[in-house]
Amino acid sequence: MSNITAEYIWIDGTSPTPQLRSKTKVLKKEEILSMGTSSMGADSLAIWGFDGSSTNQAEGASSDCVLNPVFICPDPIRGGDNILVLCEVLNPDMTPHSTNTRKETELISKKYENHEGLFGIEQEYTMLDPVTKQPIGFPEEGFPEPQGPYYCSVGASWIFGREMAEEHMALCLDAGLAISGINAEVMPGQWEFQIGPVSALEVSDHLWIARWLLFRIGELHGIHPSLDPKPVPGDWNGAGAHTNFSTKAMRDKYQPIIDGCEALAEKHDLHISNYGDGNERRLTGLHETQSIDKFSYGASDRGASIRIPWQVEKDQKGYLEDRRPSANMDPYTVTKLLLETICSKEPQ
Repeated sequence: MSNITAEYIWIDGTSPTPQLRSKTKVLKKEEILSMGTSSMGADSLAIWGFDGSSTNQAEGASSDCVLNPVFICPDPIRGGDNILVLCEVLNPDMTPHSTNTRKETELISKKYENHEGLFGIEQEYTMLDPVTKQPIGFPEEGFPEPQGPYYCSVGASWIFGREMAEEHMALCLDAGLAISGINAEVMPGQWEFQIGPVSALEVSDHLWIARWLLFRIGELHGIHPSLDPKPVPGDWNGAGAHTNFSTKAMRDKYQPIIDGCEALAEKHDLHISNYGDGNERRLTGLHETQSIDKFSYGASDRGASIRIPWQVEKDQKGYLEDRRPSANMDPYTVTKLLLETICSKEPQ
């Protein structure tokens, strides 16, 4: 009987920024294929366990934690019929672990499902040399030319890391993730990929798998992808995870978008405190950001907390872009807060 591999992936308890972990389970191929991997639900896979004392999720005297499969997709690295299995972390009594932020998002998504919320997340990241800790494209000493020619550019003088960015996009497509594009960013060695538009759980599950694939392909290229919101201090752009959001009402009319911005203004501090670690180094009011202690919104304004795209203003319907989340944010937390803050003020 032949076998396939299932890579069980989970989010650990590292503070203040959780990290991805994974390990491999060998399964009987016939059992999986008889279910049909394209339609097989995650709940048809067995739960598994791990040593939580090694992932900042348990004490050594009571170290067992549970991996509960929540999302399955093809494994584009191993290929064949092998699969990736995203898991939520549970306690041995099958209650959500304190680091499990997915469960609350699932509940909030059900509460506001009539609003038909859709999300698109723009994940920025920086390719670092693991030895020098500097972005690729930076000289051994000093700095490259100032920002300006790198964003969405072409040519060996301006673009660094395209091969890895392209391979990552191809892996995401092969995995069936809702990736919608990539582009080189403002700082050398900095890139972005976009996931969505899909629901809160879908965009979050897909983003975590896409992050795992990013780090995994980085191993093959000898590059460390960083989600630090300000990997290079000084006159360089930081790295964010701009989150685009709409409800059915927003996609029909313009006023609900303005109402959403006003609702976010009331909860600015709550959102900022949950939008990623180290964000104060990025949200300075410079480099296409608003200051972390201020809130603003405006059409086409990349220096605002919330940008309303020009096309949205022109069409008088569409979505808003929350520019505050940092690159290392937890998508479950960010999508949950946007749903709760905006949908709680919208008519049912």
